Amino acid sequence: MAANVTLKSQAQAPFVRSVVDASADISAKELRSPTVATLRTVVERLLERMPAATDPMRKARLRGVLAQRELLDADGGALSAADMADALGITRQAVDKRRKAGQILALEVGKRGYLYPAWQLGEGRLVKGLAEALAALSADSPWAAARFFVSGNYRLRGRRPIDILRKGDVDAVVAAAEMFGEHGAA
Repeated sequence: MAANVTLKSQAQAPFVRSVVDASADISAKELRSPTVATLRTVVERLLERMPAATDPMRKARLRGVLAQRELLDADGGALSAADMADALGITRQAVDKRRKAGQILALEVGKRGYLYPAWQLGEGRLVKGLAEALAALSADSPWAAARFFVSGNYRLRGRRPIDILRKGDVDAVVAAAEMFGEHGAA
């Protein structure tokens, strides 16, 4: 067992050294609770130094991690199940039931379970039309669904679906959600 831990630690050592080098000029305080800008800086430095021959997918994986972090930080950040329950005035079990029913968006974050994007909330409740838009989406993953809501959409004249929902135009967002992931001329 100890030999496995040592081997694993030795295999991780070059990566850890790379991260330390890439973040050498960033303050300890900033590293304890990094912003997206701080993480982007470290990831960009890692990408510059990384030999492609080591793992051709490593750069793509790092970009994916950064993109996920940006989604979690978008429009108010992300809430735990307990925080979402408090915000909605319901139990954590009720939040989980809504997640399983596809009425609320949750992003799986490994051992931490699920985080709930705060942009889903408005005036102590879920944004009107969110459940309908989620039902219409044919996204491959909750992460793709999150990207749909917080990115400009050409079917909505470059506006973000979550902003359109907040203005009350559920039908336009549902129509855009139904077409999400479809290819072809528009």
